Amino acid sequence: MNHIFDWFFAQYEGVDTHLVVLELIGVVFGFLSVWYSKKENILVYPTGIISTALFVYILWVFGLLGDMLINAYYFSMSIYGWYYWTRKDGNNQEVPVTKTTKKEQLWSVIIFILTIIFIIVVYAVHDKFNHWTAYVDTLTTAIFFVGMWLMAKKKLENWTYWIIGDVISVPLYFYKGLIFTSFQYLLFTIIAIYGYKAWKKSLNSNPEIS
Repeated sequence: MNHIFDWFFAQYEGVDTHLVVLELIGVVFGFLSVWYSKKENILVYPTGIISTALFVYILWVFGLLGDMLINAYYFSMSIYGWYYWTRKDGNNQEVPVTKTTKKEQLWSVIIFILTIIFIIVVYAVHDKFNHWTAYVDTLTTAIFFVGMWLMAKKKLENWTYWIIGDVISVPLYFYKGLIFTSFQYLLFTIIAIYGYKAWKKSLNSNPEIS
């Protein structure tokens, strides 16, 4: 067991202690946020805000500009989602889980394309297209941008984007040396699968929209 811990923490050799501590805190709150999202619990947003604020700083230090912008976007969308989820309809009911409309599917494509273009410009301006991870980071950024927008709108399909992005992120963060974050995304993948099932069950239990 000691060999495992030695190997694990050896990945952080040369990394400032405060960054490791902040990453751990961010991972814990990120895990809580995804868990609360699965439960359709409003606490998804305050926990997510804490996690994303920490990762904006961490990812800026590590030079993952795309993912840094993801978290800045998550931060702002968490504020919007917090407001949207607490809205009530005419019957004083909370906003239910629904499927995307054709218009929202179109917007998903537009957000994906615009995000790709935006991240390419950011990397080009900062001359960061010097490694394959930058291209992968650009792709995951676009995927997660769409996923976060759909989650804030309480759309079932948000989980599909999270699953795809999480699967790609596991090896990316492992390669970059952010081991805790890599394992976080592995857990996110598992929770996202269960989250999809839970939201689909919630959708099917609502006769007005299923």
